[in-house]
Amino acid sequence: MGKTADRPYWVLMLSIGIRAAHQVGAGVFLASFLFRETMTLPVFYLVLALATGGMLSITEGIRHRQFFRELIGVSTIVKLILLGIAVHGRIGAGFLVVTAFVLASVCSHLPKKIRHRLIF
Repeated sequence: MGKTADRPYWVLMLSIGIRAAHQVGAGVFLASFLFRETMTLPVFYLVLALATGGMLSITEGIRHRQFFRELIGVSTIVKLILLGIAVHGRIGAGFLVVTAFVLASVCSHLPKKIRHRLIF
């Protein structure tokens, strides 16, 4: 049970807008870790990144019932773990946040056949 059906067109259009908002929130989140001395993370952007990230997971879950068994789902879990470690002040927070961003970027731009391949 990989892909179940095509998304309705309106869900696709909605997910594009959500993804754009997610990138804004995530970009400010990244900047707050890279420029820690001069910038603090505004709560609005943290909420924006978390809410839109959850919405994106839901829109993918509509189409791919085994989302968290696919490469993109596993990379999402790894990304959340890295961000959790960074937020709680373990190891090099800036390095972990950049690593999470690179992982997300690479995995989200892989070809569909690789990105949605079942890992387990």
